[in-house]
Amino acid sequence: TECEKEPGSLLWIFVMVGNIVRGMGETPIMPLGISYLEDFAKAENSPFYLACLHTATVVGPFLGLLLASFCAELFVDVGSVGSDEITITATDARWVGAWWLGILICALLNLLVGIPFWFLPKSLVKEGETNEPEETSEKSVAPLQENDKNGTKQTMYDFIPFLKALFHNPVYMLFICITVLQFSAFDGMISFMPKYLEQQFGKSASDAIFLIGVYNLPVLCVGYFSGGLFMKKFKINVYQAANIAFWVSLLEYLLYFAAYWTVCDTSPVAGLTVSY
Repeated sequence: TECEKEPGSLLWIFVMVGNIVRGMGETPIMPLGISYLEDFAKAENSPFYLACLHTATVVGPFLGLLLASFCAELFVDVGSVGSDEITITATDARWVGAWWLGILICALLNLLVGIPFWFLPKSLVKEGETNEPEETSEKSVAPLQENDKNGTKQTMYDFIPFLKALFHNPVYMLFICITVLQFSAFDGMISFMPKYLEQQFGKSASDAIFLIGVYNLPVLCVGYFSGGLFMKKFKINVYQAANIAFWVSLLEYLLYFAAYWTVCDTSPVAGLTVSY
């Protein structure tokens, strides 16, 4: 009898650790970037700048999906296996694309893009204001240095009470719950829609990834950008923005609910829906 070989490779740990490190590097961009914009931008221009920031966060996944579509058309052992030795095509269920190639390309690009962040100034003149006189800046240096020494200890002591206050804030907690639901729906679509397109419409993995990137993400870019431009032009306040977000989100959920009636016939699967 032939011996059955069980998978025992631990290389997946390197992928996991790499994703953890990547997440640690990418996470501060949003909170610190938003704070950076809020501190040094005019109140009427801040929504537009934030919309540009969120648009850029959608353009990145869009380009990433296009890159993934290209990499999925290449065999996983590209470079070490000749094309004449490959006997299956990209539409075959046994096909594994060069998933690792996209990670290497994105890692190099992240390294190059991160270099300019070293040259960003610690402080900027608020938009629409003139530079402070040198005397005022020199006088403010000493108090700032003293505050920096005690800032770390004070932050540690105030963190827990501040966190409790946030958890007891109904508006903040409601916003967190809504954000979790929205991202859960989006992540579910990104995770399962490619396989659905493969099974229901006979698309290859590269074609399914390409279709998701083309049909979904550009619309999000238009929504983010137009929303920020709308708030800047008409100077929408917080309460008006909340009302607009509510009605637009309600319309979005009703449209998604209509997808329950778009049912496709299940593809025949040997041993499951049809006999062998």
